[in-house]
Amino acid sequence: MRKIVAALNMTIDGICDHTAGIPDEEIHQHYTELLGQGDAILYGRTTYQLMEFWRTFLENPSEEKSMNDFAMAIDNIPKIVFSRTIKNVAWESATIAKRDLKNEVIELKHQPGKDIFVGSRSLIIQLIKLELIDELQLCIHPMVEGKGLPLFENLNDRTIFKLVKNKTFKSGAIILYYQPKNE
Repeated sequence: MRKIVAALNMTIDGICDHTAGIPDEEIHQHYTELLGQGDAILYGRTTYQLMEFWRTFLENPSEEKSMNDFAMAIDNIPKIVFSRTIKNVAWESATIAKRDLKNEVIELKHQPGKDIFVGSRSLIIQLIKLELIDELQLCIHPMVEGKGLPLFENLNDRTIFKLVKNKTFKSGAIILYYQPKNE
């Protein structure tokens, strides 16, 4: 059975709106490699539209190789977009989800293949509530943003996770890898 892996960047104060954080070459390389280990990434509308930014690097490459590599990796991985407002997508590797989140994820988990990533705050919150997250990978950047979207909002039930490993970057960012702990 495939794992559902929520992978997200956030600041020390829990802000994760994709504009907070200090991405660098090493972090871009990490996520490029991670995307190569999956079969798809799930996005909500807002995050999908933000990630379309990376398509510009395919047409006009950056001087930074790690950004170009990440752009190619994000372009190549199939994207499933959950939205009530957009009906079609222009990105060739993206599709609109045909079912609700719960049923789509349950079906994906039971198909053969590699991990499925979740890169949207709203979807992570919903999947935690549905108990469908198999692993949380939280990259915490060494900064306080002070404003923005907090990751864990509107969660009312207790969920316990166990730390299974961590990875520290030269910048001081750290990825904490958590799995749900069965109580």
